[in-house]
Parts: sequence; C-alpha cells; structure tokens
Amino acid sequence: MSGQMHPAAPHHVPFFVPGADGVDTLMVVMGFFLVATLLWVGTLYWKLHSLPERMAHKSHKMQFEIVGVLGLISLFTHMHIFWIAGLLLAMIDLPDFGTPMRSIAESVERIANATAGAPFAESEVEPVLRGKAGDQPSLTEEKVRDHA
Repeated sequence: MSGQMHPAAPHHVPFFVPGADGVDTLMVVMGFFLVATLLWVGTLYWKLHSLPERMAHKSHKMQFEIVGVLGLISLFTHMHIFWIAGLLLAMIDLPDFGTPMRSIAESVERIANATAGAPFAESEVEPVLRGKAGDQPSLTEEKVRDHA
C-alpha cells in the first residue's frame, strides 16, 4: 500500500503545493525574491536619499557641506523637511560674497601697508588730477590743495 496513491488524490499536483518530503518550492522562491527585492529597494532608497548631495558635489557648489549635513539629519531623524531643504539648497546657486570681500580686504591691507610710514604727498595727486601738461588746475585739484 505504500506505493499506491489514494484514489481521491489528484495525479498532477501544482508546483506550489509542498510535496511529501516537506520541501516548499514556492516558499524558497519567494524567499530569494524577497531578499533580492529588499536589496534593490534599499539601493534605490540610498540613491534617492543621496541625490541632493550628489547634485551639489557634481556642480561644485559652495554649500556642499551644508547639503550633506541636512541629508544626514534627515536620515537620522526621519524628518523629510531636511531632505527637501537639502535638495532645494543643492539646486540654488548662492552668490559668492567671500571672494570679492577677500579681494577688497587684501587691497585695503596693501594700501594701508604702502602708506603706513609715508605722509601723503601732493606730487602723487597732481598727475592724476591734471589732464594734460599746462592745463589750468581743475576745481577738484584746488579742493585737494586747499584741504592739504
């Protein structure tokens, strides 16, 4: 009786029904599918999460570090507003105030160092104020001479 099937048993069992040996083929296939899907969704999440930082890095933005910090805050606090702020900051070109201000500061420092020991001479002003040789002194030149 061990080799015979019960007369009420179907002769063709679908693949997802576990056999007598206990191997559940559908569960094994779904297990592999679940692991692969989790890895794929996790990779997609990390790529999406790092989008603002990659955008700021690719365009060499000045605010790259701020965008990175906002991304980390968003990751650890699960508050999406930080991610949105980082994305908006990565898309905006902030004006560079540092370079012109540094240039102005360096120029003022050079002027201060050049004139620190020497008194202001009237001969330095005259060539700038006088247009051509032999011209009449201008009103500005007279004001400078009266002031000195």
